[in-house]
Parts: sequence; C-alpha cells; structure tokens
Amino acid sequence: MPFRIALTGLDAASTDLKVTGNNIANSATTGFKYSRPEFADIFAQSFGGISKIAVGGGVRVAAVTQQFDQGAIELTGNNLDLGINGQGFFVLSDGGARVFSRAGAFQVDQNGFVTNSQAQHLQVFQALDPAGNTFNTASPTDLQLTTTAGPPQATTTIDAAINLQADAVAPTTPFDPVNDPGSYNYSTSVTIYDSLGSSHISTLYFRKTAQNQWDAYQYVDGNPITVGGNPASQVTFNPDGSLNTGGTIAYDAYDPLNGSSPLNLNLDLSNATQFGANFAVNGLNQDGFTTGRLNNIQVDETGAISARYTNGQFEVLGKVALGNFANPQGLQQLGDNVWAESFSSGALQLGEAGTGSLGLIQSGGLEASNVDIAEQLVNLITAQRNYQANAQVISTADTIAQTIINIR
Repeated sequence: MPFRIALTGLDAASTDLKVTGNNIANSATTGFKYSRPEFADIFAQSFGGISKIAVGGGVRVAAVTQQFDQGAIELTGNNLDLGINGQGFFVLSDGGARVFSRAGAFQVDQNGFVTNSQAQHLQVFQALDPAGNTFNTASPTDLQLTTTAGPPQATTTIDAAINLQADAVAPTTPFDPVNDPGSYNYSTSVTIYDSLGSSHISTLYFRKTAQNQWDAYQYVDGNPITVGGNPASQVTFNPDGSLNTGGTIAYDAYDPLNGSSPLNLNLDLSNATQFGANFAVNGLNQDGFTTGRLNNIQVDETGAISARYTNGQFEVLGKVALGNFANPQGLQQLGDNVWAESFSSGALQLGEAGTGSLGLIQSGGLEASNVDIAEQLVNLITAQRNYQANAQVISTADTIAQTIINIR
C-alpha cells in the first residue's frame, strides 16, 4: 500500500515539475499566462460513508489552471503591436472559427489582412463612416488594409477665408493679370485636383471697383473660368465689413483638356471680410485630393484604427473587437498563445476596449509573460523536494518489506 501511495505522490510531483518547467520555458513568450497545478487527496470510501480508520490513498492532480494576471506592457515602437491593459482577449478568425489571444504581435499579409504569426485574422468592428463616429458592433469582421492606390477626388469647393483691405485703391487700368499686376489689388493661389488626380493651380484675383464692392476672378493654370459666361463675379460688403452678397460663386464647367471630367468649381467666400487691416488669407482650403497609398496606421486606447495616406487623407477603418468570459480559466488551450471558447468558460462577451470590464489598448507595445521567475524557481525546488520525499517513502517501504521477508 505505501508503494501505491508514494507512486501517486511521484506522479503529482512530476506534474508539478512539468508545469513549473513549462512556466519557466515561456517566461519570454508574449501574452503567456502561467499555470498552477492543483492537487486533491485520494480517500478510500466504505459502504455508508468514510471509515474512521481509513488511511488516505495518496494524491491526484485535480486541475492545471492558468492564472490570467496582467503582464507588463513592453513598448516596441511598432504601431501594429497591441497590448491589453486590463481584462479581455483579442478576437481572431482562424479560417472562420473564432479563437482568442492576449498576444498582440500583428502584421499585414500579402492580401492586406492584419494577422498574427499563425495567419489568424484580427477581428474589428467596422466603421460606418470615415470619421469613425459609429461602428458596427453587432458582427466583427476581418481587418483588411488597402494596399493599392486609393482613387482621387476632384475638387468641387474652394473655401477662402480672406480679409480685403477696406481702404484699398481701385485700379484704373483694365483687368489683365498676366501683363499688368497693377490691374488688381490682391491674389492668392491653391492647388486643386481633377477627376484623374492631376493637380492644377487655381489663382484667385480680387479687384476693387467701388466702395464695399469687389470683382472676383478665378484662373486655372493661367486660363480664366467664367460665371455664367462672365469673367468676373461681384462681391459686396456691408459698412461693418461683413459680407453682403457673393458668398458662393458657382463657376461654369472648366475642361482641363487632359482626359479628366470637367471641373465644376464653387468658391465659398462666406468667411470673407472687408476690414481696415491689411489683406490676409486666414484660411484657404479645397476638398479634392490626388491618389494616395497607405502611409501609417494608428490605434488609440479605445482600439479605433486610423489610416493615413500619402495624399494627406485620414480614415477610421474600424475598432478592435475584444472578448471576455465569465470564467477565463475554463477556456480551452489550443497552443500558440490561443484559446477557444468552451462550456466551462461561459458564453463570449463581445465589446469595445474601455467599456464594461474590458481593458484599454496599448498601441506600440506587447504584453509580456506574467511568469515570475523567482517564484517559479522556488516552486521548482519545492517540487523537487516533494519528488525526493515520495521516492524516500518507496525506499523506506521497500526496506520494511525486505525486513519482513527476512524473518525466519
């Protein structure tokens, strides 16, 4: 009987050594959660209950449970390295099946999908508008980045917030911006784009014609564009310097003659003023842009993923989906820092970072293993002593058995 009891002790101590060794081996594994063996005694049952003189039958491994304590976030500088500060798991698609991980070392594959080293796709809540005001939180989807050139957008509106000097002197010569700079008072230029993404220089000229009255001209690449066939559009101001008429000027279609669609431009002067101060351009914007390629990815603490393009455009692609469970220790371990939902874990609870019990996202950082090497080395010594002690029980029982055999 002592042999069998000691054998259970050896098995338990061996399991303890294996678990401790596995923890130490994964002390540098990103997102790893250390395990702890849990033991239970074996006790003989008799009819009607436990006998008062029954001796225990040894020990057994009741469970090996992972401990989901927070690991330190180590900064890497890579924006697609993500760590979770708090509870929750990254939601990944493994060929359509959902799996979960705390390891956030992601990269972009040849098709633009954001994946981990096992080619499992990161799941996000898709943005319903480019500004990222709302997200489709009902069903996560794979995050895919655009790896090809984005289409251009033709300019339709130029917004000019300018001040025209009130005491400017009206020119006396006919308007001729090419040969006579004195035929106008002020000018400013902005780059605009056609439907092919080609750039053009739009120049705005302002010529005072009377008190509180100005003519506005627009030239594209040195060619005048008209308003109802007229080269000039009248803009008037009130005595207090605020705009009276001419706030929006709709120009006739202009053909750049490069195969693109004609430009239909509007000049917005609603923010224009006529004060005594010098001429000033307080703002000059247009809504077109050329083709652009993905230049940078940023992820904020709520998991919102923003893409910046080489043409200066900005777009929110989605928000990282996080999952949590009532009993994370009940998750099924699949290896490669990945878990799967199980009956013991409870149902998946999807959500956004920073909501409910879910933690926040740290971009440019990875969660380190939560293994405490010093603690594990102490456990290693303890497990070794337990193994030696159980082996000594076998040796002692063998000595006793040999003594009985030697009785004559």
